[in-house]
Amino acid sequence: MTAGKKTKSYEMDMCSGPIFVKIIVFAIPLILSGILQLLFNAADIIVVGRFAGSASLAAVGSTSALINLLVNVFIGLSVGANVMVARFYGAGQQRDLEETVHTAMVMAAAGGVILIAVGMVLAGPLLKLMGTPKDVLSLAVLYMEIFFVGMPANLVYNFGSAILRAVGDTKRPLYFLLIAGVVNVILNLFFVIALSMGVAGVALATVVSQCISACLIVWCLMKTDAGYRLDLKKLRVVRNKARSIVKIGLPAGLQGAIFSVSNVLIQSSVNSFGSVAMAGNTAAQNIEGFVYTSMNAVYQTALSFTSQNFGAKQYVRMKKILVYCLMVTTMVGLIMGGGTVIFARQLLGIYSSDHEVIGYGIRRLQIIGTTYFACGLMDCMVGGLRGMGYSVMPMIVSLTGACALRVVWIYTAFAMNRTLQTLYVSYPVSWIITFGAHMVCYVIVLKKVKKTMGS
Repeated sequence: MTAGKKTKSYEMDMCSGPIFVKIIVFAIPLILSGILQLLFNAADIIVVGRFAGSASLAAVGSTSALINLLVNVFIGLSVGANVMVARFYGAGQQRDLEETVHTAMVMAAAGGVILIAVGMVLAGPLLKLMGTPKDVLSLAVLYMEIFFVGMPANLVYNFGSAILRAVGDTKRPLYFLLIAGVVNVILNLFFVIALSMGVAGVALATVVSQCISACLIVWCLMKTDAGYRLDLKKLRVVRNKARSIVKIGLPAGLQGAIFSVSNVLIQSSVNSFGSVAMAGNTAAQNIEGFVYTSMNAVYQTALSFTSQNFGAKQYVRMKKILVYCLMVTTMVGLIMGGGTVIFARQLLGIYSSDHEVIGYGIRRLQIIGTTYFACGLMDCMVGGLRGMGYSVMPMIVSLTGACALRVVWIYTAFAMNRTLQTLYVSYPVSWIITFGAHMVCYVIVLKKVKKTMGS
């Protein structure tokens, strides 16, 4: 089956027809999926903040940067799976497509098992290293230990969703997350309010919901009659496909992990202001997450569309795809980011009734919300580069322009003026500089690709 022949209404031919309309149709379910996934965390934070106190709220929030640090390398590999599946699907290479799907799912399950061990061993020592306050530490460790039990399900869902995105299907992952999200909210309320389980309850609810979404995505892949069908008897690692997935995905994962190092340093700096500041920062971060995940959906769109068209050698369409994605992510970032600032007090009030907590959250949103679109622009450029198979270059640029700059900022500008506002300004500064560098790289890479491929 080539990309131009759809066997199911869920799939999409990204290599012909109107680009902008297809980008919107592809991105909207992705945006909604991301928002639903964030609602898992939002439900955790809202329930624990309302019914278990500010210490529990700070405990759940203080783990996010560390969890991302430990998980991002493996999640990054799903980017490699997405790119390779989309490329083979666009080129109509059936055997390569089948081998990539089965290799990716084995890697997902194995990665999840590894992460259980990593999370159990490192949760306590790393949280202590971050300077997590004593009144929060034991709760944060408990949350992480339970959360990491669900890592195999988490990775299986992420890799399975990456495979479906690669062939244009963003609707079924949305349906599966909706089911899992409803279960998550119900279990949160039951475990925390009825059973008084606190952070253990919200962690357990998240694990159960992740298992449900993973089972649904596996069932979906097994039931399809298309070339990306999952057959449990064919599960094995094909070395050259694994190498290709790692070649593209590992730099993406390392970039995410090292980005998380800078975020861990920032979280550690926030920790120095006390548990109330941590709670306000946590609530604001969670609100920002809805903006970020919406812009990240456009990055995923740029990645999948570029990969399919790269496989089909449609280079003119690739440039149009990038321009449209930059336009869409700017609109999403400005509208949603601005909304978080305008309605900051009301939104933060959902998470906590403490006026001091709300005040700390407003400080963060006023800086991040107004400039968040720049982060979306930066990510879209990365999607365009990775879609062409270039993953190391954007990793190096991102780590130099964003991660390293933030670390330098913490030890210079923040050290000289230890305020939360100074700390938060490091984000927009790094986004803008890195976006400009990626733009230069994209122009150079596209010329090289067209020359190499003889187009």
